[in-house]
Amino acid sequence: MKTKSILELNNIETFYGRIHALRGVSISVQQGEIVTLLGANGAGKSTVLRTISGLNRAAKGQVLYMGEDITTRKSHEIVEMGLIHVPEGRRIFKGMTIRENLELGAFTLKDDRERQKRMGHVFEIFPVLHERQHRDAALLSGGEQQMLAMGRALMTRPRLLLLDEPSMGLAPFLVKEIMRIIVRLNKEGVTILLVEQNARVALQLASHGYVLETGSVVIKGDADTLRRDESIVKAYLGD
Repeated sequence: MKTKSILELNNIETFYGRIHALRGVSISVQQGEIVTLLGANGAGKSTVLRTISGLNRAAKGQVLYMGEDITTRKSHEIVEMGLIHVPEGRRIFKGMTIRENLELGAFTLKDDRERQKRMGHVFEIFPVLHERQHRDAALLSGGEQQMLAMGRALMTRPRLLLLDEPSMGLAPFLVKEIMRIIVRLNKEGVTILLVEQNARVALQLASHGYVLETGSVVIKGDADTLRRDESIVKAYLGD
């Protein structure tokens, strides 16, 4: 029996003004998977995530989440459905403490005991955030800011997590730590759609992936097949 997709994009067309950013993009993500989007800068990877999360509106096509059409849903409604977007650049709230940043991730939650339970889970995954919870988030390193951005997303109890370039600008040892955490979250039941410039790392984590060029999906397949594809090796893996 075929597993039902948690996310499906069907022939998505997205524009920035007159710029045709996405051209008939179709992708599918099954419950429990890690799926990666690969491509050069400007290929449309971030636009795919922004279209899914409602930050950009698709001009044509359909976004289905858990079988429901969310193409025209507002961003906050999509968040409430458990679909959470961690954008490129972390976008933490500087001038607020780490704890205050995390609390914003569950600001609609009225149950204080549940909020504290979720925060305890975040602190268990990211001990450094627990140690520094009363510090201004602006004082965190790049890697710690990425952990905070992911921790804030976890405060919503996501079913599907959209991660946009989580390793960008990080030292190699921090990249390994972030990827270890992504695997852990996936094992805990979070489905992940990952945009990652480090294609080698992304294909080690993912079950399958899609390659975008100028707003179109040009290659798709399971991760092992993509790792052996000569065009992908030359373009993204540096071999």
